[in-house]
Amino acid sequence: MDTNMMFSYIQSYGYIMIFLFIFCGIVGIPAPEESLLFFLGVLVSQKQLEWSYCFLISWFGATMGMITGYGIGRYFGHPFMKKYGKYVGIKAEKWERANELFRKYGKWLVLFGFYLPGVRQIVPYMSGMIHFPFLLFSLLACIGALLWTVPIMLLGMLLGRHMHIPLASIPLIGLALFLLFLAVMWIKHVLSKKQFEN
Repeated sequence: MDTNMMFSYIQSYGYIMIFLFIFCGIVGIPAPEESLLFFLGVLVSQKQLEWSYCFLISWFGATMGMITGYGIGRYFGHPFMKKYGKYVGIKAEKWERANELFRKYGKWLVLFGFYLPGVRQIVPYMSGMIHFPFLLFSLLACIGALLWTVPIMLLGMLLGRHMHIPLASIPLIGLALFLLFLAVMWIKHVLSKKQFEN
């Protein structure tokens, strides 16, 4: 879905579409979450949308998506994911990768997994399936959603104020941000590995 179409939906149906896009993206139904958050920041900088509404609705959509995924994982578990996971973009290889990561990094994945497309969709289901404590999960999900939505929207606002950004280029900017994040994480991993070896 391109940004012009997203904007058209938001104009036609209001802020509820922001909630639906973010919620669907978190539970695994394909949606351009990072691009949307950046796009919202640009629109806020152009006075076309209200910052407080965009932030609260995006944060709430991400948090509710996490809690919904947790509930499905906890109460329906493995049979559900094996049967229906492929229909929401959660294929076997993604599931196995997330399972491996979760055994090692549990809490950190709930908190920062929002920045990892593919992983963020699986983390809530996995948390529910292993009966991760619900209150702790909810707290980490709320904080993680905050740490994910606000920086991307602020970046969109900052760039939107100081340069003209064609709507068609916003998905590419979202991809660039994701690649930059991966590069930073890889550099940190390499440096910590070298430090450990020394």
